[in-house]
Amino acid sequence: MSTKQFDRPLNHVITSSELLAHWQGHRSLTRRVIQAFPEKEFFNYSMGGMRSFAEMTLELLAIAGPGLKEIVTGETQALNEHIDPKNQKELVLNLWDQATEEINTYYNQITQDRFHETIKTFGQYEGTVISSIFYFIDNEIHHRGQGYVYLRNLGIEPPFFWER
Repeated sequence: MSTKQFDRPLNHVITSSELLAHWQGHRSLTRRVIQAFPEKEFFNYSMGGMRSFAEMTLELLAIAGPGLKEIVTGETQALNEHIDPKNQKELVLNLWDQATEEINTYYNQITQDRFHETIKTFGQYEGTVISSIFYFIDNEIHHRGQGYVYLRNLGIEPPFFWER
């Protein structure tokens, strides 16, 4: 069997709008995980040498919106995770909502023919547009899983992962 038959454009498996809805479902769930944390623990709790969930969230904020903006505009920016949330979870949630809108804005500017184009994000990470988007999603899922472990260790029931 030839592998060529599996090398088809994105729209033969999932449409770009379905992928965006899938991603935004993950973002909605991650937002609920952020909300589940008590404010102090969001910024200060960690275990096993991992970062706080706030620090992980700031990484996610530094990647998704700015990464999509770079894909669309071609303007390279360095990865900047140094956002000062002033130890206010509400500020982080507002930044999360702004990033969600930024994702919607830029994602909808990516034409179908660009998804398999080779690019570099943040001036150093080479891949295709679609592999970069999958990385943005996978990285969020990875860190959200760490947040689930923290919440459970704190005795807090996290949101159901399937409710996206």
